[in-house]
Amino acid sequence: MARRVRPRNYRFLEKFTWYVPNVAELFILLAVFLLGALVANIVVLPFVAILGQESGMEYGTLVSYPLMFIPAMIYASVKSRNNSFTRNGRKLDSRHFSPLGGALCALFVVLATLALAFCVEPLLALLPEMPEALEELLKGMTQDGSILINFLTVSIFAPFFEEWLCRGMVLRGLLGNGVKPVWAIIISALFFAFIHLNPWQALPAFLLGCLFGYVYYKTGSLRLTMLMHFANNTFSLVFSNIDAFKEAESFMDILPGMAYWIIFFACILLLVLIIRSFARIPEEHKDGNMDPVPALFSEE
Repeated sequence: MARRVRPRNYRFLEKFTWYVPNVAELFILLAVFLLGALVANIVVLPFVAILGQESGMEYGTLVSYPLMFIPAMIYASVKSRNNSFTRNGRKLDSRHFSPLGGALCALFVVLATLALAFCVEPLLALLPEMPEALEELLKGMTQDGSILINFLTVSIFAPFFEEWLCRGMVLRGLLGNGVKPVWAIIISALFFAFIHLNPWQALPAFLLGCLFGYVYYKTGSLRLTMLMHFANNTFSLVFSNIDAFKEAESFMDILPGMAYWIIFFACILLLVLIIRSFARIPEEHKDGNMDPVPALFSEE
């Protein structure tokens, strides 16, 4: 019996192909997202009331985190469906890996992500001490409670939903509407930093967002940036659950001074080499208009 081919319309990311938001539309998308965030915060309250503070926050976050993005996703999918009749679209996820190849790209971006995360630490040391309430909240998402729930929230939900919004919608929208790539990457990274709502997460989020944005700009691969996001969050989750490291605030508290700075400069060198490797991807995949998808009906 012949294998049944799954219709392309049922592939999730393709639901958003024809919604390439311009700058004005991005503000509307942001407003819808903030509305979802408000609803999500309200949803947590019954969990806290029934299960208590610790368990309520844990299970409430598991439910509220994806809920925060659902209104924006519904809005974007409706806009995409309406636009599909008259406007050309742009794929959210492409595979422009040549000449490096997909496996090498995946390896390089994971190494680059971990290297950049290591290099960010000295900058974080310049910030004032984190408020105790925020510190406890972040520990609750990585150290306290069920490791499985923390993994689902931090390593699965966050990479998927945040990459969909920040690279799939914001960066792709800016590039597709003629914004210069360097500014599109910076703006999308600022958007990524903003949704974290505190400077202790926003600073590394901005720098990582610039790296994620560069990779997306070069390859068009949303799955690749999801992998980068997954690697960063999962490494932090695992590191924070190792007993010997739980009290450490950073690698600067673990490694001797000389060893730390040797690794620091090695990470910088690794980042430079990997970014130069991605520069080898052909120019035709750099214009922000990769993989155009025609409208179902022409306006003409």
